[in-house]
Amino acid sequence: MHTVAVLALEDTIGFDLATAVETFSQARLPDGRTAYRVLVCGEDDEVSAGAFTMRTHHGVEALQLADTVIVPGRNNPLIPTSAITLEALQDVAAAGTRIASICVGAFSLAEAGLLDGRRATTHWRAAQAFRQKFPAVDLDPDVLYVDSGAILTSAGASAGLDLCLYMIQQDHGAAVAADASRLAVAPLHRGGGQAQFILRNQPTLQTASLEPVLHWIEHNAHRPITLEQLAEAAHMSVRTLNRRFHTETGQSPMTWLSGVRIRHAQELLETTDYGVERIARQTGFPSPSNFRALFQRTLGVSPSEYRRTFRGERTAQRHRQPAGQG
Repeated sequence: MHTVAVLALEDTIGFDLATAVETFSQARLPDGRTAYRVLVCGEDDEVSAGAFTMRTHHGVEALQLADTVIVPGRNNPLIPTSAITLEALQDVAAAGTRIASICVGAFSLAEAGLLDGRRATTHWRAAQAFRQKFPAVDLDPDVLYVDSGAILTSAGASAGLDLCLYMIQQDHGAAVAADASRLAVAPLHRGGGQAQFILRNQPTLQTASLEPVLHWIEHNAHRPITLEQLAEAAHMSVRTLNRRFHTETGQSPMTWLSGVRIRHAQELLETTDYGVERIARQTGFPSPSNFRALFQRTLGVSPSEYRRTFRGERTAQRHRQPAGQG
């Protein structure tokens, strides 16, 4: 029987750990037999998991018994992982054991040196800190999970479930994975990636020189705007505006404007019944086709798929307007 060891680190995220334990524990083979033996392992008998404390039945030495090791995230991933745990992860990796992280559990894998030169992902909110701490890792924060062979990583929260179902499918086929997905009341495959959950251009940027023009963009993004108009609103030359934006946001002014429009469109898709044509017009896109193309390229899903994800298929069908109306 395939053994899955779930590593219970101090300050572990309970949701991440429970996702792996429950998903693998409930998986059944076609003849009804349990598909996996699940072990919860930790350095200590008791482990803090934020709002509660849990007891583990196995030490980290039990990772050597596993065919798959799951590393959940911790509430503060910037706190160093213990040397004992890092050594245990390095040992099982050297033995060829499959290792997967959920959410910011990727920080522990990167600390162990297991992600250097590999493509990986983590929760989008931790992406900047991850890049700064582990520049040798090819981080892709837009996807739900990454399979780079013996090492797999997933994005935040429910993306861990996506990864667990994916591994079940790899181990036992689509039928067993589909049954596990039904038990979890979750789709076996989700369209798009993590990008659709990222709140673009969050108003947390601290920049005195750009604050007035960022505020102006927020309130005028629905209008046709040229680069020259942005420079005028910022009281800068076009050259200075471009330099300031690249230095302080990492984007061009027009890319920032497009991000604001995308975010406004996300809000309308989530909260209104408006058709794509109306949303494109109301958020400043030159045409519905331009809106659809940029939305798909930015978030990895179409506007209609995004609406289904965040409002539910039934709600979207009930309120969807015929093309050309609104």
